[in-house]
Amino acid sequence: MTILVKLSNYEWDAKAVLTLAAFAMEYGEFWLLAQHQPTDPIAKSVAFLKRVPVLTRPAAVQKHRQAIIELNNLVKTTLQVIELIFELEKLTSFDTKDVPALLPAIEQIPVDVYWAIITIVAIVTQIDYLTTETGNKQDLSHYGQKINIILSKLRKQITLCRQQIEEAEYHHRLRKFFQTPTEIMEVFKFLVFSKDAPQLLYDGATKTPVEISVLRKKNVYLFISTLDITEEEIAVLRPVYEYIKTNDQYKIVWIPIVEEWTEKLNKRFEALKSKMPWYAVQHYGTIAGYRYIKEEWHFKKKPMVVVLNPQGKVQHANAFHLIHVYGMKAFPFTISDQERIDREIHWIGSVVGDTHPNISTWIREQKYILIYGGNDKEWVQQFTKYATAFVNDVALKEANIHIELFCVEKEDKSFLRRFWSGIESLFVTKAHNTVDAVTQEVQKMLSYKNESGWVVLCKGSSVVECGHGTTILKTVAEFEKWKEVVLKKGFESSFKEHHERIVRTTHRCTHLEIANIAGKLPETIKCPECGRTMEIFISYKCCHTDNTAVTP
Repeated sequence: MTILVKLSNYEWDAKAVLTLAAFAMEYGEFWLLAQHQPTDPIAKSVAFLKRVPVLTRPAAVQKHRQAIIELNNLVKTTLQVIELIFELEKLTSFDTKDVPALLPAIEQIPVDVYWAIITIVAIVTQIDYLTTETGNKQDLSHYGQKINIILSKLRKQITLCRQQIEEAEYHHRLRKFFQTPTEIMEVFKFLVFSKDAPQLLYDGATKTPVEISVLRKKNVYLFISTLDITEEEIAVLRPVYEYIKTNDQYKIVWIPIVEEWTEKLNKRFEALKSKMPWYAVQHYGTIAGYRYIKEEWHFKKKPMVVVLNPQGKVQHANAFHLIHVYGMKAFPFTISDQERIDREIHWIGSVVGDTHPNISTWIREQKYILIYGGNDKEWVQQFTKYATAFVNDVALKEANIHIELFCVEKEDKSFLRRFWSGIESLFVTKAHNTVDAVTQEVQKMLSYKNESGWVVLCKGSSVVECGHGTTILKTVAEFEKWKEVVLKKGFESSFKEHHERIVRTTHRCTHLEIANIAGKLPETIKCPECGRTMEIFISYKCCHTDNTAVTP
């Protein structure tokens, strides 16, 4: 360990260089003697000068031939290790955020240099033995094993670092590409295709491959999803396709996100592709810009739609929820269109208006509607009982107030799924808005998703009041207490006032559960009930089922 003490003031790579330099001269002389001494007069003279008569005898050289070869191989391997350490040092100019494999590799450099140095010391000791046949013979096998392990590890680390550097440089170029876009086709090509990938699209309408030039100077909707997408999610884009298929200025392209393709995934891809009449990226390989899509567009394995104009500039980072809730009313689905839609206050019609014929009729006729549901069957039955009596009360009939009842729990599961999916999509479209009455109502509704019961009272497509099942049930059950007020203040004001009195005397925590949806969500959310900032909890869910969304 004396050598490490002497080199203690130097950096680890300098320690390796100085040790190697000191060793090079002695090893050079030794190799000259071992290889050329029998035939080279100069080598023989050096052997006499060095007082190593052992290597002046051919028999002795032959005797140690195998040991000399093993020693030489170990020297070469150790030299390779030191060269790779230098190569790794050159990579330290890159940011470890971009090249995460660099940090653990750099942290291991002192250990790797240490093993290189003590291996060189062991080699020198072995050289002394071979040239004089005095001292202890070194068993170099242990050092050989360790140095070979380090060599293999360094090669893998450097390969991974270079791969990550290439990805980081591509990511930076792609980001710059979107900051100063020029043409949609070039942007699309750079985003999707790696160097060797075939640059083709599959036309779902004609079932044939086409060149990506079909996107030139077009507005493009990038439909991005994993292969776990459901048929209902695919159906969200069908009205858009039907609307734009005769308008050559708009195109839809499906970009499947698969990290590692298998034969099973290939079959699923083909099955999904056959259900889409629009374009699809036609190649089994990782999307070149996957990291960009994940980090910049916040892709989280749920479907998203990125809207690009003919110059390749992003017009909406994720219009999927906008399309889901509002359909063609929000066309062409830019941020401006979302802002226009957000100014509307009639959100309930967007969620349920087109999903059930009765509700569509009642909304059109501007009727009062009590829409309700919940996870507790007993509560649903109890509310149905009280609500039926409430809407048939003589006082309401005399006031010419007609109320329809609609229980979502009595519909099929697909309707219930579409209903809550619509509420969730509506929440996403309004999540970054300034908190207003509509945003609060939507947040309230989403917070009731897993509650025992909930109710929305609306007139036509305008929401009058929405609340938890406990408080609305009590409001309806206590109609006798406030029915006289209806004639004085009107039905809506009377209902809201009595409900608000009950809410003020009822304590209940509000839980807002949001699925791992694509897109960026706000860091904080105000409680829709009291206005305080809500606490954040993380939950995980498994339904113990295989994905059977789409079968071949």
